[in-house]
Amino acid sequence: MSDTAETASHVDVGTERVARVYAEALLSEAWDSHQGQETLEDFDALVKYVLDPAPELEQYLSSEIVSRENKQAVLERALAGRCPDLLMKFLLVLNNHNRLGLIRPILAEYRDLYDQRQNRVRVRVRSAVPLTEGEMNRIKDEARAALGKEPVVEASVDPELIGGLVVRVADWQYDGSVQGRLEAIRSNIIEKGSHEIQSGRDRFSSGG
Repeated sequence: MSDTAETASHVDVGTERVARVYAEALLSEAWDSHQGQETLEDFDALVKYVLDPAPELEQYLSSEIVSRENKQAVLERALAGRCPDLLMKFLLVLNNHNRLGLIRPILAEYRDLYDQRQNRVRVRVRSAVPLTEGEMNRIKDEARAALGKEPVVEASVDPELIGGLVVRVADWQYDGSVQGRLEAIRSNIIEKGSHEIQSGRDRFSSGG
């Protein structure tokens, strides 16, 4: 691994750890005030309906050369009457610690922590065509039985899949698509060919 790759890896891990600390603090306060789910929805809406349509705003808030005072003024102006008090207070805390650039990682960590408290697990499904209600229910039933948790299925359509579906839970992935099976076959052929080449080299070096 190159020095650059190692540095990037350490930065990613460090960012994740810091984001988790802030997410835990937000969830603790939201949980105590019985606003865990509501805060998750508000936080998600902030990213989806405020930051996604305005990347320049997100870049401004993440900038290290913009003062905290100016960022606070923009936050209050942009979110006045649109952001609940708990989330607004949290954003101002992030601003005071120059952490507004971590909004998305913190949201991801908050969602993960909230799911853990609710004994839920995210199941992400990609399919070549939209799944029917029956197929969705079957995936939920199988995930529930296998994982012992309540699955939250997030489905998306990927026309590039030849057929079937790809299911991901955290770092585990089941690829039931035709494309996945073709790639698995290809990998097996390559592996078999490499083994035969190595066997030939061993026989040659031994004089067999």
